[in-house]
Amino acid sequence: MSMIGARIRQLREQRGLSQGDIEQSAGLLRCYISRVENGHTVPSLETLERFAAALDVPVYRFFYTGEEPPPTPNLTPHRTPEELAGENDQAESGARFFLTLKDLAARTEEADREVLLAVAKRLVAR
Repeated sequence: MSMIGARIRQLREQRGLSQGDIEQSAGLLRCYISRVENGHTVPSLETLERFAAALDVPVYRFFYTGEEPPPTPNLTPHRTPEELAGENDQAESGARFFLTLKDLAARTEEADREVLLAVAKRLVAR
């Protein structure tokens, strides 16, 4: 059984809900709910959001068992791109490129940004 499936089952049972109740409120088939709970399939993020809405819990509850939300990690970089650009190592050229790209993107029209994004997506798909 997967951790997510077991947690979904646990939360469902704690609320006294059946798989049929989840089927009705989330619009998911009962056989699919069973497959998730038994670890035979892994739901997408969109499906996890539907489970969360049906169970009236935030999505993080599928991954975290504490009552309070988990602490938010400090995601602030230790050095800004501007600081990195002034250093004499490999990060310097990457940081300068990023700052140049950021400046150019800020001066680009929205329609042009959409074209560039479409081109980039096609290149990545190759």
